[in-house]
Amino acid sequence: QVQLGESGGGLVQAGGSLRLSCGLSGGTFSRYAVGWFRQAPGKEREFVAAISRSGSTVYDDSVKGRFTMSRDNARNTVYLQMNSLKFEDTAVYYCAADPDAYYFSDGYMPSRPDQYDYWGQGTQVTVSS
Repeated sequence: QVQLGESGGGLVQAGGSLRLSCGLSGGTFSRYAVGWFRQAPGKEREFVAAISRSGSTVYDDSVKGRFTMSRDNARNTVYLQMNSLKFEDTAVYYCAADPDAYYFSDGYMPSRPDQYDYWGQGTQVTVSS
């Protein structure tokens, strides 16, 4: 059974940085595309970033230039480095894995929540203004 677990969230002042981690167990990590999503109170879950099997990345415009996603297949882990954090980045952050990525090109990077089968429990990021 595939399981995902996020860590690294917390409280930070605006302009600060955090690094989120997401570990995967129970599956062949290198076969999955992985995404980060976030959900603020009263809002829909929204796309943040995704990384393909080959390591290509895509970002939402709201975080482009501030967030960097990476993966370490040897550690079955993806990371989200978040710099220059803003108050509006406050949300619960979720990582998700798409096993169907194995059947697409290695540059495949899904960006919709319904494209992902496995989800972590989320980690809270709070940015104080």
